[in-house]
Amino acid sequence: MSIFERYLTVWVGLCIVIGVALGELFPGLFQAIGALEIAKVNLPVAGLIWLMIVPMLMKIDFRALRQVGRHWRGIGVTLLVNWAIKPFSMAALGALFIGWLFRPLLPAGEINSYIAGLILLAAAPCTAMVFVWSNLTRGEPLFTLSQVALNDAIMVVAFAPIVALLLGLSAITVPWETLLLSVGLYIVVPVFLAQSLRVALLTRGGEAAVTALLARIQPVSLVALLATLVLLFAFQGRQIVAHPLIIGLLAVPILIQVYLNAGLAYLLNRMSGEAHCVAGPSALIGASNFFELAVAAAISLFGFTSGAALATVVGVLIEVPVMLTVVAIVNRSKGWYERGAAVRRLALAEQVAP
Repeated sequence: MSIFERYLTVWVGLCIVIGVALGELFPGLFQAIGALEIAKVNLPVAGLIWLMIVPMLMKIDFRALRQVGRHWRGIGVTLLVNWAIKPFSMAALGALFIGWLFRPLLPAGEINSYIAGLILLAAAPCTAMVFVWSNLTRGEPLFTLSQVALNDAIMVVAFAPIVALLLGLSAITVPWETLLLSVGLYIVVPVFLAQSLRVALLTRGGEAAVTALLARIQPVSLVALLATLVLLFAFQGRQIVAHPLIIGLLAVPILIQVYLNAGLAYLLNRMSGEAHCVAGPSALIGASNFFELAVAAAISLFGFTSGAALATVVGVLIEVPVMLTVVAIVNRSKGWYERGAAVRRLALAEQVAP
């Protein structure tokens, strides 16, 4: 991990302070920025989101989908957790904690919006940072690449229906045209641009050209993330100052969701006999979130000043430290994992196979 990525929580904390201060000092400026939108899509934020997402999607080689069958157990577990469990468990946790237990401590008018933000956060699996987590657990790189490529392909068609279903169950009216526009702007178009640029670079200079460009533009991606957060907190500042417990309360269901889904994926891989080098990244992919997409969708659907936008930003705030704890758990439990009966049986079978 780069120093910047390692201390992402610190930078987000600074963005909170800077954004709140700027929002108080220059309210007119940020109101003008918030008004720059077409079809409920804020243009400055759309540009920043593209700068965030396109470099991440350039790392994905969709040719890796040919490798999916090599680790079918791990692929199956991760798909189950990502698409059949995680969004629904987050909706349940949001309803339990935000809609019931913490309701008296939160602004009454934002309860449903906070839950919507949590759902958006969990509805798409992480795309970029999982490569870092996989490397830290000595994960199988081909599994990680093929799993991320498969998740991205599924996300194009599954994100909107899952979000619409869960928001509908939460009694939140979903503007379908805005949701589909968000999917087009923040998934389909960036994937097309990123892959077109990747193919062009590979044709000219091979993998070295892709790596060189990513090294140059990665700082731009991170700066765009921080600039987006400053804008969000400039709009959210007064609400945060008035209700300082909001961020901590929103973090509770996110934390539970991360450990719940990571643990479930890890245990299911052990029960299936999958190797530890696959189970580690499977657990991390199963638990992490594509928070850049969640932030963009929340802004498009509910606006800068919404509780949904704030809830997705809390995911950014705790992403790195929480996932690092999951990495530590996976690494330290390797001996226990490999003592599993199914793991030992399949490892032995592979050793005696011709």
